[in-house]
Amino acid sequence: MNKNVLIVDDEKEIVELIDLYLRDKGYTIEKAFNGLDALEIIKNKSIDLAIVDIMIPGIDGYSLIKEIRMISNIPIIIVSAKIEGIDKILGLNIGADDYITKPFDPLELLARVNALFRRIYFLEDEEKSREIEVGDLVLDKSRGSISKRGKELLLTFKEFKLLEAFMENKNKVLTKKSLFEKVWNEEYLYDDNLIMVHISNLRDKIEDDNKNPKYIKTIRGIGYRFEDEKSKRK
Repeated sequence: MNKNVLIVDDEKEIVELIDLYLRDKGYTIEKAFNGLDALEIIKNKSIDLAIVDIMIPGIDGYSLIKEIRMISNIPIIIVSAKIEGIDKILGLNIGADDYITKPFDPLELLARVNALFRRIYFLEDEEKSREIEVGDLVLDKSRGSISKRGKELLLTFKEFKLLEAFMENKNKVLTKKSLFEKVWNEEYLYDDNLIMVHISNLRDKIEDDNKNPKYIKTIRGIGYRFEDEKSKRK
């Protein structure tokens, strides 16, 4: 596997439990028990994915994620005892890709880590075009990057996968169910807030005016459509 995972939690037992399950599957593990040490690891070592608790000393998990998002688009999974919906929405809003509440099943966490890595690294023999261009946006699938007017944008993994689904299906209406199953690779359970938060964050990054979006159009009661004005005029 040879992927480096950072575990950030002030509960040593939790860290050791996650370490046990991930190391058994071939992951290399870095550990931090506070936010400041975690940030130093992120800045100085090659980390492929971070698992972050919210209530940690030094700087809290929310602040840590904000700092990470300023320098990296690595996948981030929050594992927290905070179970309120507002906590989950806040975590996703600031850049987390997934949110698991404590107590958790280590096998579920392992499955989510594996799923994120499977969807990040593209197959070398993939037949689809590596680059998709719509309007001012260019999505490079081989590099996992997106640029707007030549300037690279920093997207989370889930935001990138959402944009990829949109750009591959430009001018088509995509239901919330189809988007959820494409991006989260799970059965849709009517978690509208999860999709809406990611759509809102994506609009903030790709639209000139997120209140009057040029690309991502809401189709009320159905889902969304990603518009390519150039192709529509042909």
